[in-house]
Amino acid sequence: MTARVLMYTTAVCPYCTRAKQLLKARGVEQIEEVRVDLDPVRRDEMMQKTQRRTVPQIFIGETHVGGCDDLYALDASGQLKPLLEG
Repeated sequence: MTARVLMYTTAVCPYCTRAKQLLKARGVEQIEEVRVDLDPVRRDEMMQKTQRRTVPQIFIGETHVGGCDDLYALDASGQLKPLLEG
């Protein structure tokens, strides 16, 4: 069982695609995706929660991981797997 993964994204975002690919490679079967390009209220929500404007913004459980580069760094350090396992 993997932890809940929430990702704020837009339609045309190569970093969002890369992040989703890595998460799926690490066993994540379901990603709750929030398209901020379609819903300005959700973009405001993302900015309030993260203090960032860029996508993706990734949450694993209650932990704000950050963006794609942050996710890859977490994986490289060996800390992604335990976080996903909850």
